[in-house]
Amino acid sequence: MRPVHTALAVLVAAVWGFNFVVIEIGLDHFPPLLLSALRFLVAALPAVFFVGRPKVAWKWILGVGAALGIAKFGLLFTGMAAGMPAGLSSLVLQVQAVFTAVLAALLLRERPGRVRLLGMAVALAGIAVAAVDRGLSGPVTGFVLVVAAAACWGVSNVLTRKAAPPDALNFMVWVCTVPVLPLFGLSLLLEGPERDLAALRALDWSGVAVIAYVAWVSTVFGFGAWGYLLRRYPASAVAPFSLLVPVFGMSSAALVLGEGVSGARWVAAVLLVGGVALTSWAPARTAAAGAPAGSGASDVSGAPVAPGVRPGSPAGAGAASPGPSGSPRTSGAGAARSA
Repeated sequence: MRPVHTALAVLVAAVWGFNFVVIEIGLDHFPPLLLSALRFLVAALPAVFFVGRPKVAWKWILGVGAALGIAKFGLLFTGMAAGMPAGLSSLVLQVQAVFTAVLAALLLRERPGRVRLLGMAVALAGIAVAAVDRGLSGPVTGFVLVVAAAACWGVSNVLTRKAAPPDALNFMVWVCTVPVLPLFGLSLLLEGPERDLAALRALDWSGVAVIAYVAWVSTVFGFGAWGYLLRRYPASAVAPFSLLVPVFGMSSAALVLGEGVSGARWVAAVLLVGGVALTSWAPARTAAAGAPAGSGASDVSGAPVAPGVRPGSPAGAGAASPGPSGSPRTSGAGAARSA
């Protein structure tokens, strides 16, 4: 990769990592489901008027919108509101690679090889260490919700692989339109109209900045830049940068929010990131033909890492086919969003 593009990949990882800190700040201003609804509303508008018509069937947009937008981000934001630290959330969310690999094996007939199975075991060991550390330091409810969010992310990864979106930004902008009304409805039902109205009436420049960051910087810029890189380079060259997301997430949470990082949490980080790397990059084989297939990995923000691209192939090759393809983390090539 050219130095300027390497810098862009690192910048996107930093944007997605810092996004967890911004979410934590945003939860001081808004109830979690309301914040998630506002994030998707502002991300979708006015972008939806500039990206053109959807390039995949609506069933895929609705499916990914429900799994990724409503379930994954609703659970993530609620888990963080329940006390899950921002830095730890950025790390634990990466277990979505394991859920994606398991679902791909069950639904897409992608048989995991020994290296991928080893990676899944190592990543789960990291989750176990993080769970013990979290159990010793505070309530585990938020931890469980973030793990559930990772599982929902795995579902959205497999759906996105089946959708095979030829244009990642177009796809994600349309996906962002799906969760808006359901999340607003859930917020009114579960968080209450009084609490929502109070948050909106108290909206200040800090709250506006939070919404702008999570919607435009993390979502629109992040997805757009990531898609640009994937059109120029093989997925195997771009996706490794997503492993920097929890690094930036944990370090920025420590610097900005003063979150401590225990020795056990560092051990969990090494195990989880290492396991995700093995799970994501080890080749899988389809049960039908025995040909290499991707695991459907994604970046931390839910951006398709490589729609229709196999690791090591030119970016964009085969991207237009309507068959299985990249998802928020695709073709076994990467590790992360965000949130």
